[in-house]
Amino acid sequence: MCIFLLAVMSNFMSTYVNISSLVVGIAGVALCWLLLQNRKKAQINFKKAAAGMDRQQKKKEKQRKCCDSVKEIDRVKIFYATQAGRAKHLAESLQTAAGSRGLKTSLVDLRDYDPEDNLMEEVGQKSLCVFLISTYTDGDPPQSASWFYKWLGESALDFRVSKTILQGLHFAVVALGSSAYQPDAFCKAGRNVDHWLDDLGAKRIMKVGILDDCSSASTSGGLEADFVTWEENFWKVVHPATNMAKDDKPCCHGKGDSSCHGDGHDRTTYEVQYEDSSEDELSTDGGSDVDDKDEQNGLVDVEDLGNIMNKQKTANVGRKQKSGGKGTTAEATEMITPVLRKNLEKQGYKLIGSHSGVKLCRWTKSMLRGRGGCYKHTFYGIESHLCMETTPSLACANKCVFCWRHHTNPVGTEWRWKMDDAETIFQGALKNHTDMIRQFRGVPGVQPEKFSEALEPRHCALSLVGEPIMYPEINRFVDLLHSRSISTFLVTNAQFPGAIRELQPVTQLYVSVDASCPESLKKIDRPLFRDYWQRFLDSLTALSDKGQRTVYRLTLVKAWNINELQGYADLVQLGKPDFIEIKGVTYCGDSKSSTLTMKNIPWHEEVVSFVQQLADLLLDYDIASEHEHSNCILIAHTKFRVDNEWWTWIDYKRFHELMTAWTQSQGQQTFTASDYMAKTPSWAVYGAQEQGFDPVETRFYRKKRKDVSGC
Repeated sequence: MCIFLLAVMSNFMSTYVNISSLVVGIAGVALCWLLLQNRKKAQINFKKAAAGMDRQQKKKEKQRKCCDSVKEIDRVKIFYATQAGRAKHLAESLQTAAGSRGLKTSLVDLRDYDPEDNLMEEVGQKSLCVFLISTYTDGDPPQSASWFYKWLGESALDFRVSKTILQGLHFAVVALGSSAYQPDAFCKAGRNVDHWLDDLGAKRIMKVGILDDCSSASTSGGLEADFVTWEENFWKVVHPATNMAKDDKPCCHGKGDSSCHGDGHDRTTYEVQYEDSSEDELSTDGGSDVDDKDEQNGLVDVEDLGNIMNKQKTANVGRKQKSGGKGTTAEATEMITPVLRKNLEKQGYKLIGSHSGVKLCRWTKSMLRGRGGCYKHTFYGIESHLCMETTPSLACANKCVFCWRHHTNPVGTEWRWKMDDAETIFQGALKNHTDMIRQFRGVPGVQPEKFSEALEPRHCALSLVGEPIMYPEINRFVDLLHSRSISTFLVTNAQFPGAIRELQPVTQLYVSVDASCPESLKKIDRPLFRDYWQRFLDSLTALSDKGQRTVYRLTLVKAWNINELQGYADLVQLGKPDFIEIKGVTYCGDSKSSTLTMKNIPWHEEVVSFVQQLADLLLDYDIASEHEHSNCILIAHTKFRVDNEWWTWIDYKRFHELMTAWTQSQGQQTFTASDYMAKTPSWAVYGAQEQGFDPVETRFYRKKRKDVSGC
């Protein structure tokens, strides 16, 4: 055909136009090439269309098989692994829902489950195994599931283990975690369990459920809300299929329904970071010629990579907009979810707005009865019945093992919630605090004069829970406290050095120093930031530049950080604090969110020994005071020892005078810690017979009661 056209064109052109035969030849070849390309393109389009139809047919077949297999299920077996008890709670909720639908159920704690002996027995049974797996530190599962997790992972990776040993086992996995805490390990434990079960031949009935405890990032508004969404999809798959007649429609509805995942689950090697995408999300609108086997193995044709990345990017943007991420116009979420609000109120918190709270310290109640004050009364002259304990931010950037709030507060590395103004928080804190004080009117033992005084708080401990320095309007909040002659004692966990530098003067600024090396800090404080150690060091450096009173606060945990003497001494030289408080960790009862036990609580004698050894390593520091009842000792810089007498107490009236001058001069008239110090009474000095108990108070001994002292 091409030769014929070439001949015709040559005759035609040679008759009417005098043109080179070379040009005629090139034109003919070009025409032939175009014709061949069009034919090839038509063949490719036909193959793609056929491949697309075949792909849809295979997908429908997978959906049909999934539904057929689910029809045979008459029992739901629910396994859970939990650290703080939330996975167990959700497992119990799912068990109740399954029972109400007429299904037999059983609940299994993975702590007591041996997979080597029992898991393969589930194969072939008419049961569906649902695994609710929490992620703990560094992407590991809770300790109760460590053996199950280890066995499953090793079996999936061991070439000697058949990849069909769990064939016939039907399963679904729910992964619990917080995207704010170690984002690279978010829900890693649950994702891996889902991945490994599939590797061993088990049949996944739906994609892994992701429950995010970070309410601002969660697609549904929090962990519990995410579970409700997952459960709705779960019953769409399980319940209709187990009860429908043969001629009913199947539970999977084709394109767009992500409830039935089939075998197309994303199997990329990077388990922690993979996105849960159904086959429809991975395919282009016009179909794809990517081989099913290659896709399941995480292999993608280069020509399809752009389409997949664009869809991935679109999905990420959509999630970010839902969560109110940076760069979007989406409305920010509230820090306190309904479930969190209920839990905190149950613990006695009075919540203010959407992210703040106030609570009565037990020492406030103690001093109202004339039974003594907290260690801050002994060290610095605070009258505990005049102290208000509050925070403008319930969120924290750490998940410390000794958290005395049992991790009921949210976590985060930046402010991304709705924000209440400082005036609202201030007025709410005062009102809620005084309302709680009024409840002690007429209570036996409460001294009338102290009750009247307590209605006008003179001190504020910004150490209730969370990280108050995270609050964007912290300086305005401090201003409001000072304007009412309320002293400020602010505690930070040393993860926000910039906020420390920008913080205006407070009466006393604390930094928690719970470890002297990166390994111990990660183990004890469990910080969210990747660069937590550098942030920690930068925070101590920022503290050294403050002119007002500064404090290192060391919490000793036996067998964890009690032997790091030289490391602590080095950190003291870095931050040069005015004071160092060393306190034995307080045991707050059993908590599944922490491995802390009574064995980790040091005796007062052990704390004294540690302090004496630390003081010997420090230049210009010495032991100044102790509060034996709180198991707490104070080391002070020798500049607070005047004429061989300690001046660790605070002249609060003088502080407010200096603060007023600083404010009026817009920070030009500065002052230092030495400008508002006061003499420490003899009973409060280290070595005194009273051991820090004010002799005007009446000591009250509790029998057979745990000491749950707070701040």
